[in-house]
Amino acid sequence: MAEAVTSANPGLSQPLLAKRTSRRWLISAIATTAIVALPVISVLFLALFPDENIWPHLIETTLPRYLTTTLKLMIGVGALTLLIGLATAWTVTMCEFPGRKYFEWALLLPFAVPAYVIAYVYTSLLDYAGPIQRALREVFGWQNASDYWFPEIRSLEGAILMLGLVLYPYVYLLGRAAFLEQSPSLFAVSRSLGHSALSTFFRVVLPIARPAIAVGLSLVLMETLNDFGTVDFFAVQTLTRGLFDTWMNLGNLGGAAQIATTMLMFVVILVTLERYSRRRQQQYAARDNREPIHRFTMSFPRQMICLVVCAIPLIFGFIVPGATLAYYAWEYFDVSWNPDFIQNTFNSLFLSSAAAMTTLIIGVTLAYSRRLHNTRGMQVLMRLSSLGYAMPGAVLAVGVIVPLAGFDNWLDSLMRDYFGVSTGLLLSGTAFALVFAYTVRFLAVSAGSIESALQKITPSMDMASRSLGHTPGKTLINVHLPILRGTLVTAALVVFVDCMKELPATLILRPFNYETLATYVYQFASDERLYHSALPALIIVVAGIIPIILMNRSISNSRTMA
Repeated sequence: MAEAVTSANPGLSQPLLAKRTSRRWLISAIATTAIVALPVISVLFLALFPDENIWPHLIETTLPRYLTTTLKLMIGVGALTLLIGLATAWTVTMCEFPGRKYFEWALLLPFAVPAYVIAYVYTSLLDYAGPIQRALREVFGWQNASDYWFPEIRSLEGAILMLGLVLYPYVYLLGRAAFLEQSPSLFAVSRSLGHSALSTFFRVVLPIARPAIAVGLSLVLMETLNDFGTVDFFAVQTLTRGLFDTWMNLGNLGGAAQIATTMLMFVVILVTLERYSRRRQQQYAARDNREPIHRFTMSFPRQMICLVVCAIPLIFGFIVPGATLAYYAWEYFDVSWNPDFIQNTFNSLFLSSAAAMTTLIIGVTLAYSRRLHNTRGMQVLMRLSSLGYAMPGAVLAVGVIVPLAGFDNWLDSLMRDYFGVSTGLLLSGTAFALVFAYTVRFLAVSAGSIESALQKITPSMDMASRSLGHTPGKTLINVHLPILRGTLVTAALVVFVDCMKELPATLILRPFNYETLATYVYQFASDERLYHSALPALIIVVAGIIPIILMNRSISNSRTMA
């Protein structure tokens, strides 16, 4: 009789089944975080137990200078990306002017250009032997550098400009998405109360969009903290460069790990501030996607101002470096196009695609586990899983090598003792190590975006799905993933582009005789042979353009625009 009742009303067993499934999600999140945090733990262990403790020496000598310069760089890049990102996002969202629809996606193009590549390009154009200063000397009759003043590109200010030009799309992308999600009625009500457009932007629009903007700015600052190619080429003494000097020049891996812990403190502060800024700003979608946005119709002079605001970052962040690379690639095409180049292109596409899918799966697992178990413990797990984004690529590579090489050595010894067979390097000497490093490095990008998007889905959808007998897993597949489709595509493509540009970890972890486009570009550009590195650098840029266009469509097509 009991069996008949249960079969007649299968919902009676659903609460127990849902509870068990929920526990599985929690266990999966804990296991995943432990694996992802393994490189971070390895680096912290090296920092706490170094072979030679040079921490007192660093504090007395170079560490204060590294800290000061790093703070200046982060403040400068943060301010520049906020200025460019918010101005362009608001302009293309709310203003009607010639070319607006093209700028919507074109303003994302600098995101595809690696910072070290744009640094190489502008150095070749603006240094003393470059075409611009040569032309100035010919026009004005100057004989040498003492006859005139010209800004030095290889400086802290130059590094701020280079990084700002390629990192502002983080703020632009998330800021524009936040502006599109807001209800036009909020703006109309504010205007009806007598507020100007500028006042409405600062009092209504910006506070609502602050959580998304905070995420974008935190990503910008972490990317700035991690940059090595630009600051090394410009001789800017940041923590990252000091870390490489301590490791590569002094040969002290423990000292480098100790500097890395200082950088981790920066990241913890950034993540904490970002979450604090949106702790009481959890909001759900407020506008109907079918409701059109009513953009401003402006006079011709104001339309031209909007055009200039959007054109300047696009010209200097993409068109100038892209045209320069295209010219050099065309001139030296016969030299650059060879079987090695084709193989390196395939390697980059394979590694980036694999890492993008891996980070997406792990990001969904962590973010959805956080939704099911919104506890302080899950918050700690999310923060731990994001720490890899702050670690310099080279130090992260060391954190990956230590556990993977240890496992390889243990397995090889075991197989030799019992079977007389050598397994060699199964993990640390293969592409697996690179995909693992990329996953740890860029997991914060996907997990953060997915978590932010999940917070905007009202909990009533979960309760409605559970009342229909769906488990948490089925609820995720049937309810949440379709809603999150645009966010998932955006997160995967951002990770893909980042992996294509990743350099330090690739240099150290790549298997023997295994190159990617990033390492290929670095080898030529670091030798001041920009002409030969132009084609692979251009391929990195082109590979990032198509995902960027799709990324823009995934945002724009999710709602009907005016």
